[in-house]
Amino acid sequence: MASILNQTQEQLQQSSKVLGHVRCESYFLFSGESSLSDPPRAVLYFLGLAYCFIGLSAITSRFFKSMENVVKHSRKVVSIDPLTKAQVITYKKVWNFTIADISLLAFGTSFPQISLATIDAFRNLGERYAGGLGPGTLVGSAAFDLFPIHAVCVLMPKAGELKKISDLGVWLVELVWSFWAYVWLYIILEVWSPNVVTLVEALLTVLQYGLLLVHAYAQDKRWPYLSLPMSRGDRPEEWVPEEIDTSIDDNDVHDVYSDAAQGAAESGNRNIVDIFSIHSANNDTGITYHTVADNSTESSSKRGKAKKNATIFDTWKQQFVDAITLETSESKKVDGIYLRIAKSCWQLLLAPWKLLFAFVPPCNIAHGWIAFICSLLFISGVAFVVTRLTDLISCVTGINPYVIAFTALAAGTSWPDLVASKIAAERQLTADSAIANITCSNSVNIYVGIGVPWLINTVYNYFAYREPLYIENAKGLSFSLLIFFATSVGCIVVLVLRRLIIGAELGGPRLWAWLTSVYFMMLWVVFVVLSSLKVSGII
Repeated sequence: MASILNQTQEQLQQSSKVLGHVRCESYFLFSGESSLSDPPRAVLYFLGLAYCFIGLSAITSRFFKSMENVVKHSRKVVSIDPLTKAQVITYKKVWNFTIADISLLAFGTSFPQISLATIDAFRNLGERYAGGLGPGTLVGSAAFDLFPIHAVCVLMPKAGELKKISDLGVWLVELVWSFWAYVWLYIILEVWSPNVVTLVEALLTVLQYGLLLVHAYAQDKRWPYLSLPMSRGDRPEEWVPEEIDTSIDDNDVHDVYSDAAQGAAESGNRNIVDIFSIHSANNDTGITYHTVADNSTESSSKRGKAKKNATIFDTWKQQFVDAITLETSESKKVDGIYLRIAKSCWQLLLAPWKLLFAFVPPCNIAHGWIAFICSLLFISGVAFVVTRLTDLISCVTGINPYVIAFTALAAGTSWPDLVASKIAAERQLTADSAIANITCSNSVNIYVGIGVPWLINTVYNYFAYREPLYIENAKGLSFSLLIFFATSVGCIVVLVLRRLIIGAELGGPRLWAWLTSVYFMMLWVVFVVLSSLKVSGII
């Protein structure tokens, strides 16, 4: 009887093999999922993955808004004019523009990838081998940032319009550190300690992010011996739509807009909108001066605070109202009935995400920091669901996890980078924000996105096993790095040639813009195909 049961069990195991892999018994929510055949399960998990990417796009928009409030935060300095004896209030920006670009902007747009890698590290805690989902996603995301996003940005300016980088010094520093990040990763995997990551290597990877911040700041301030002798070109004033605030609060710090920005808003000049870069050539100090009379009273301050609190609660309430509103005022203006129905269906699809993210506090609380942190927590939650779905897709289809990380996962988690760079390329007069966001995000991907997870695993393995962290598919990852480095050189060379021949990195004659875009997309296809074939063992 026992032999019959053993034979039956072996037959079931043989019959469970589909497309060369064992039938997946894992499930996402319900155990009944494993009773379905593999093709329907794969379709459902891919649809769930796509829906998570929509959610990432929705929460990222809130993250950007909170980031803008954080960056415009100013510190108040009170002094007395020696001539008029009047009180002079100076509002000095807390954040340096370049540091904010590299930390807040690049970190924010890369946070989905960083969350995936960190979650993957904690899930593999105690394992001697590192998970492949994190590094594969970050390398694939770097390729998506460099090629498809450049392909989109080069088409955004109007026909014949040229948009070039104004501060080449800062961009070159960011570019060098971005290239060095992937060279350093290859040195770890193939030269210094092949196929393993030591605690020292992981620690040095994380520390290099600090060196990047210091070097970029030195270039922005033009420190001698640490900066390139390159002048900064003219850039438009930073402009962010002013929020209604009826309060007059005498705190030590508050948010302030420049007079030039308000003038641009009043004149209706939308061409200088710059919501993703914090650079300003005409006001590098970030200081705004006001002369005020000493006639404020305590009662007016209390009334201002009460109005401010009421405005905050009204804004938070409106977030929930907007989340359940399927037809907006803009969609009602659409003439076509089918288009209105399509827009309403899309709003219905977004409604669960919008209702969930409505719990994020308004961005005008605590200068945006609470909304900033809450947005990061929600992004981490969605990223965790994404890791589960990608594991199930790999289990059901038998596709190598690295292949999924290079393609679908990298493209989906890089969507915030695409949105940020696209809007910056459309609205800015220069190409600084669109291109700098790409290079900074790629640096953050390695130094933080791979460095921190590897540091977590290597510290645990060092104290638990006295062993380094082993890389299971180091050869495939190293091959992908070489392909990425070769194709990225081809991308940068074309950008330099466009600057020398056409006069700008983005825009120009429509034909040349389309040819450049197609070329960038071909580089991405080459990277994805060759990397996928290598990690799958085909080449």
